[in-house]
Amino acid sequence: MIMKTGFDNKKYLEEQSRAILERINRFKGKLYLEFGGKLLYDHHAARVLPGYEPNIKVKLLSQLKDKIDIILCIYAGDIEKGRIRGDFGITYDVDALKLIDGLRENVQSRPSDPYPIPGLKCVEPPPHAFPHHAPRSRAC
Repeated sequence: MIMKTGFDNKKYLEEQSRAILERINRFKGKLYLEFGGKLLYDHHAARVLPGYEPNIKVKLLSQLKDKIDIILCIYAGDIEKGRIRGDFGITYDVDALKLIDGLRENVQSRPSDPYPIPGLKCVEPPPHAFPHHAPRSRAC
């Protein structure tokens, strides 16, 4: 059976970008948005919405890169409990670090910016923060 494409990625990018920019202007340059679902590799959405690109939200952020800052909020309880993501089989602390890396790789900012995502500041956790994981081999 051939599936129809039910999700128009181009239209999503156009309409969401326009709506976000309108709201930023309405709130005098300061607007906080929460993204539901996963920012990267949203394979569930791709399964239920034929045509949906799993990284479309990151493409949206990339289009707005000169007008936004990104704040990542991760629930510490899931990290402390060692909770594992069912789809990739990795712990939430590793997932959070992979998300930061993925955003850096996919949302490129100005070449002179020391952090590839405008506004994203990374602070290395103290060595005792993740005792069950090997220390990261590179700085954020």
